[in-house]
Amino acid sequence: METQNTPFPGAAEAALLKGNKIEAIKIVRKDRGVDLKEAKDIVEQHVATHPGLQMQMESAQAVSRQGFLPWFMAVIIIDALVYYFLAGK
Repeated sequence: METQNTPFPGAAEAALLKGNKIEAIKIVRKDRGVDLKEAKDIVEQHVATHPGLQMQMESAQAVSRQGFLPWFMAVIIIDALVYYFLAGK
């Protein structure tokens, strides 16, 4: 687990701040040379011991989801238009 002797990797912290927990786990796994479960436990312990981090992660994830919706709707509309014009011929 995270100890005073092994600081949490800065790149993993940055990934968490962007809302990307999976990326943080990958970074910890590579940096520490641990298995997947242990890396996940290290990341979860780090988040649990830094109360503001969880809120920042959730906020970043919410922003990311909001950015996805307009693109998804645009793809649906384009697909519908292509279908309408190609099916009519």
